[in-house]
Amino acid sequence: MTTTPEQPPTAAMRRRTLLASAFVGGAALFTASCSREDGPGRIGRTPRPTAGTEGTGSGEATFTLTVLGTTDLHSYVLNWDYFKDAEFSDDDGNHIGLAKAATLIKAMRAERGAATTLTIDAGDTIQGSPVGFYYARIEPIVGTGTVHPLAATMNAVGYDAVALGNHEFNYGVDHLNAFIEQVEFPVLCANALEWQTTTSAYPEYVIKEVETPEGVLKVGIVGLVTPGCAIWDKANVENKLSFNGIVEQAKITIPKVKAEGADVVIVSCHSGSNQGSSYGDALPFPENASTELAEQVDGIDAILVGHAHAEIPEQKIANLTTGKEVLLSEPYFWGRRVSVMNLGLAKQDGAWGVVSSSASLLNANTAEPDADVVAAFNDAHGKVRGYINSAIGTSTAAMPLAAARYSDTAAIDLINYVQAHSVQKALAATDVAGWPVLSIAAAFIREGGLPAGELTVRNAASLYTFDNTLNAVKFTGANVKEYLEFSAAYFKQVDATEVAADDLTNADGPDGRPIPDYNYDIMGGLDAPLTYDIDVAKPVGQRIANLAYDGQPLADDANFVLAVNNYRAGGGGNFPGLDGEVVFNEQKEIRQFIIEWVAEQKTIDPALFHTVDWRIVSNGRVVSVTA
Repeated sequence: MTTTPEQPPTAAMRRRTLLASAFVGGAALFTASCSREDGPGRIGRTPRPTAGTEGTGSGEATFTLTVLGTTDLHSYVLNWDYFKDAEFSDDDGNHIGLAKAATLIKAMRAERGAATTLTIDAGDTIQGSPVGFYYARIEPIVGTGTVHPLAATMNAVGYDAVALGNHEFNYGVDHLNAFIEQVEFPVLCANALEWQTTTSAYPEYVIKEVETPEGVLKVGIVGLVTPGCAIWDKANVENKLSFNGIVEQAKITIPKVKAEGADVVIVSCHSGSNQGSSYGDALPFPENASTELAEQVDGIDAILVGHAHAEIPEQKIANLTTGKEVLLSEPYFWGRRVSVMNLGLAKQDGAWGVVSSSASLLNANTAEPDADVVAAFNDAHGKVRGYINSAIGTSTAAMPLAAARYSDTAAIDLINYVQAHSVQKALAATDVAGWPVLSIAAAFIREGGLPAGELTVRNAASLYTFDNTLNAVKFTGANVKEYLEFSAAYFKQVDATEVAADDLTNADGPDGRPIPDYNYDIMGGLDAPLTYDIDVAKPVGQRIANLAYDGQPLADDANFVLAVNNYRAGGGGNFPGLDGEVVFNEQKEIRQFIIEWVAEQKTIDPALFHTVDWRIVSNGRVVSVTA
């Protein structure tokens, strides 16, 4: 199936670049457009830093600039779990949402002074919750006059600049451009380039002027995004945008900002601080480059980090050339935290310089939701809840995901069945019609799955929480074996026939962190069973045993079509064998395929698609795993 390509964004983007030049070249005085509120009350205070402490330069600070930051909001505004249709809660007592973060932001402005406080975000704003999906697919903002609720709420907060994240491109460039037209602040991304050029497609930076007792302070804010966008959203950005490396682009952009007269340079960087890439060497640029950015590019004073969904109250990285310490901070995702970065400045020979820096995080669970943000969001919240609670069918049995990481479950089989069935149907009139179809899926959240009885859109969303779209590629028997071996690294090495799940699953990955649930891909066949054992007593790379298709040992040269999500097909997770010919790419969310299939079937019986085709063994003996 083909889709009509979106028009290249160059003309509109050039207009925005010119608009940004107005911000950059002649920025209006940064003063009271930010609202002032009463003191923070019970909110945990971050004391005003003492001049000269935490020194990064010489001299004593005579002025403090406060930079507040959020990141990875993923369209969460209220403290609400749309998959449960209830107040959000977790074992750590976190609260989420922009509304609570806004209260913290406004309290800090009141404490520090709105005129000396900047508020920025590091991206991944318009995707990630049913809110983002609703305003992209159900009531789209493109060409309709509908205002995206994240535009309305972020305008209510009064951001000074926001960087693009990789998920901004998930719904296409036209959707992103419509959002940008609705916001009242510059949206920055220096390293998203017009296709096959060196021209930035979006504003690279903005300069804010801040009044101080010693005159105007010019603050440059730069936006950068992980270059993984080029592979994760290839279908949306190809022939429209290309992505330079973060360090490579910063070496071009930061000197421009300094030449414009910036005294202080802040980078809002949608890229983690732990070096490495989920896509391996599929791109010449690393996914997570904030540390390298601080080390290798001169002229940066602080970096607001995003993308990794990590929590970094304060980190200081020495620049390898100048020795100057660069301040890094990353607030926890979905609005759980707000970063507070304090930059102490002093003038020497008439020029401003950062002489001290510190950072900390404010916790959203200490705040009530901001009334202005709630008012701007209430209508959208009601619409989305109405949509996710609409009934689409019934199920004869519950299909939870809780045990999917270590056992063959009906929930994962359902996803694989729908993916494979949809691909097979779409390929019926192509040159690969009749090829056997395989599919891969993984459990994204342990709390998800389908209940017995009535099924709603919300239930389907909890089964498949990400907005991945469905692709299909040509695959061989050899690819199957290599892929499953890669996935089997998920397990810790165990020589026992009885083991607790936590002692078996989430082995440490190459970066030393536990491999997350979504990296254990389960593969199944549509026309015939694909069966295999995972022998966790064996070393990584030697774990797949008794691999068979339709009861026969799988031949290396066997041909298949593999149904796979766009994240995997684009290199996410660096899984092998997915560089074969793409035979299907409809740009339609897998979740939507599931919703439509359930609505068509009306009654879902696991007997239609669920068989036990794989198992955990240890030296050939079946392993019993307890939760």
